[in-house]
Amino acid sequence: MAPKEKSDTKKGSKTGKPNAKASAAAKATLRGVHSKKVRKVRLSTTFHRPKTLQLSRAPKYPRKSIPHEPRLDAHKIIISPLNTESAMKKIEENNTLVFICDVKANKRQIKEALKKLYDVDCVKINTLIRPDGTKKAYARLTPDVDALDIAATKLSIV
Repeated sequence: MAPKEKSDTKKGSKTGKPNAKASAAAKATLRGVHSKKVRKVRLSTTFHRPKTLQLSRAPKYPRKSIPHEPRLDAHKIIISPLNTESAMKKIEENNTLVFICDVKANKRQIKEALKKLYDVDCVKINTLIRPDGTKKAYARLTPDVDALDIAATKLSIV
């Protein structure tokens, strides 16, 4: 029986304790990968949904075939000059021109339209809505421009 003991000593390395690296790997597989996950500490009582990727649009075709024309160009803004007695008095005494304008036009648009159509600079524009529903604009001109001259030459109302 003695010879059998010698053969056992050769195979003793397998029957003895497994090495440390193999035991650590075995424990890791039993424990799993996510066993040491730490819970995130929340510092606010309200939950805010995290921001996600927002891709910009890449349309396959344009949604409008052609862009629309400007709704209010200079000719649509200023409908006509006014030549009533009170308007003529304003022209002569206050250096002010009076126009009937589009109701949707604001003072800046009226000022730009006057500059484009008649090449006059305005100090200020006063507007009002008349009882018939149209907008009337009083355009006070700069002192270097004579409103009577503009009314006679460019507007031909005097």
